[in-house]
Amino acid sequence: MIYVVDTHALVWFLEANKRLGKKAKSILLKPDADLVIPTIVLAESKFLFAKKRIAIDLNTIYSNVIAARNCTVYPLDEAVIAKMPTTLGIHDAIIVATGLTIQESLGENVSVITRDEAIVKAGLVHTIW
Repeated sequence: MIYVVDTHALVWFLEANKRLGKKAKSILLKPDADLVIPTIVLAESKFLFAKKRIAIDLNTIYSNVIAARNCTVYPLDEAVIAKMPTTLGIHDAIIVATGLTIQESLGENVSVITRDEAIVKAGLVHTIW
């Protein structure tokens, strides 16, 4: 199983925020969990920090992601854009499309770690919280 990590899940994990779901936290703590961080998550984190909506800066996020051998940053490329559902907002669509692209290219099951209601309700990818 491959896990695509939404912005709030990554930030709350790194901040040790109690709003992080128990199942999400247990997966993020597993050193052998295959975690994928879409580039949009890094972009959103940078802007949220600049607007003082989160306490963790992009350099800290980079340090944690790079240090974790089980994390991969996945680019926003043509394959992801082709899979973007137009029924979601652009940020959510990129996260979902990243999961769909990985699932199709690797032939592996993918879950998105999120509590985002729009992603969950869309039902396009399996979600975990």
